[in-house]
Amino acid sequence: MSHDLLHPSIETIAPRRLASMQEEKWRRQWDYVRSRSPFYRQKFAAAVRSALTLDDIRSLPLTDKEELRQAQEDEPPFGSHLACESADVVRIHHTSGTTGRALLIANSRDDLGVIARLGARAFYAAGLRPSDRVVHCLNYQLWTGGVTDHMSLEGTGAAVIPYGVGGTRRLIETIRNLGVTAISCTPSYPATLEQVLRTDFDLEPRALGLRLALFGGEAGLDSRRFRQTMEDKWGFAVRNANFGLSEVMSIIASQCEATTDLHCIASDALFIELLDPQSGERLAIEDGACGELVCTHLGKTCQPLVRYRTRDVLTVTGAGPCACGRTGFRFRVTGRTDDMFNVRGINVFPTAVQKIIVDYPSLASGHFRIRLAGPGPYERIELRVEASADLPREQWADAARQLEHAIGDAIGASARIDMLAYEALPRTEGKTSIIERG
Repeated sequence: MSHDLLHPSIETIAPRRLASMQEEKWRRQWDYVRSRSPFYRQKFAAAVRSALTLDDIRSLPLTDKEELRQAQEDEPPFGSHLACESADVVRIHHTSGTTGRALLIANSRDDLGVIARLGARAFYAAGLRPSDRVVHCLNYQLWTGGVTDHMSLEGTGAAVIPYGVGGTRRLIETIRNLGVTAISCTPSYPATLEQVLRTDFDLEPRALGLRLALFGGEAGLDSRRFRQTMEDKWGFAVRNANFGLSEVMSIIASQCEATTDLHCIASDALFIELLDPQSGERLAIEDGACGELVCTHLGKTCQPLVRYRTRDVLTVTGAGPCACGRTGFRFRVTGRTDDMFNVRGINVFPTAVQKIIVDYPSLASGHFRIRLAGPGPYERIELRVEASADLPREQWADAARQLEHAIGDAIGASARIDMLAYEALPRTEGKTSIIERG
């Protein structure tokens, strides 16, 4: 196993040394926040008059995304959340807005330097090297996945082709003509490439010669069977290289060659808490811990966050050093507190359903939709699931029963599945919503 690291002094840092570094950075950041952020001076009131350690901040209230949206509506465009001079803002993005109104993201030159450094660390951990040519197929239109992740890809030393979304036929020609070795996109996008390769070029995916796929934005990549099926078809290594949140850092975790779990790679820029979803109490980051991810910046100029609720639920799978040499804790994203729905008293996370579907590539293509009629609670999980390409129609009913049984065993809620023909559901170049409401 290679121990080739981009930032070895940080990626292999001992826990005690990391804690000391974080406290020192937090002391400076807290002084900055309480002197420069109108939002937090009002929100934290008397607390801003006191010096606080990272252990002390558990007494502070959490910051919610809706608060930031409201602050921007009250004082457009950036709201009282902006802690720097307007002239210090050098790049503006917005969030995807999939769970509400889009939030404007402002960054200073220093902010962008930190974000690009963390992203490069993540892509390098996932296997991207200076010898690669990587085509970047995420949306450049205001979304951080475009130009910000582009800068992170360049930070590895690789040559980056800024392709964006759309024009799949030309993308295939670009990959072939330029000898591209890696692709950065959502995990659902290769299905679109497969269609065009078959219809327009009469080629199999392996013919493109890609060695590495850097994915992000969708669940299912911790399934070994799902990854293996895609790797067998394409001949590239599959990595979830792009876990993050636009308002926090574009990328804060990625997979390495040693595990399908995600490495936290951002502990020199973020203080991470896991909170018990029921009690709200801080949990120790140790094997098996499961809680909501809460982030505090240790050095952010434009829009610093303190105890920000991400709504992502993480399960820690490894708190000790990894075989790759990195010491950051490893985890899986096991749900979101804001997309959870209730079936006969059982809380169901859509990502948990997705992980089951993609784990049966012989039965299903991995593409599906959950149908939620009304506000709930619901009697069962209703799904439309696309059959795998090689599954005969006469076996669909049995496949549906097997998947329904697997969902019931894993989640404890009953499911009813309507099987669809292969490629019946639309393929997208960006994030694909797996929920249909009506």
